[in-house]
Amino acid sequence: MTITQEDELTDLKEIGRIVANALQTMATAIEPGMTTADLDDIGGQLLERAGAISAPKSEYDFPGATCISVNEEIAHGIPGDRVIASGDLVNIDVSASKNGVYADTGATFRVGQVKPSLDKLCRDGKRAMQIGIAQVRADRPLANIGNAIGAFAAKNGYTLIRNLASHGVGHSLHEYPTEIATWPTRRDRRIINDGLVLTVEPFLSKGGIWANDGDDGWTLYSEPAAATVQYEHTVVATPKGAIVVTLPG
Repeated sequence: MTITQEDELTDLKEIGRIVANALQTMATAIEPGMTTADLDDIGGQLLERAGAISAPKSEYDFPGATCISVNEEIAHGIPGDRVIASGDLVNIDVSASKNGVYADTGATFRVGQVKPSLDKLCRDGKRAMQIGIAQVRADRPLANIGNAIGAFAAKNGYTLIRNLASHGVGHSLHEYPTEIATWPTRRDRRIINDGLVLTVEPFLSKGGIWANDGDDGWTLYSEPAAATVQYEHTVVATPKGAIVVTLPG
């Protein structure tokens, strides 16, 4: 989606705020002993009350309103009877539509006290996303996003999952430009156009380089197995930089 009119930006900011509020509410509700299905119910009800439609459900018939991935699960985890425990890392990915406009956000949350190395991984994962967002500017190369994130990861001893990319969003959950690398690449010659709507969502890892399918057909796991976090915002490119639309309010 490319924003060309003010009402398009207004609609995008509305659904962006809705998914951000759902993410924040779910994060606040996490506590040891609850199941991922309990957590998903909270997000699903909030989306419904706001008049929004779960994107994974409507677009892909995903068996949940949101994706919830715990520890070794790095993406697309199915909400179910898994019990959340203290020390877990819980990734929540919330995407939805309203009035035909989509937004997508996500983050990894610590439950209780986690190992210092995992605490640092979370802080650095969020920083990696922010570094990527800082590269979003009209008329700049799309590859700048992954190159900047890659330099940060390498400097700090991390790897990046290289088959889970950022993407265009707006008229649908996944649209042009598809496969926006959040790792270094020299082959992508695409340029960011003014008003382009996209996600920035690096998967920062302590050794993983690939996401492999699990037995349920949805959940993805790091290969090689390693702690991995993801942080994501939906943004709009302008000549002055990125407008982040997935902010609570």
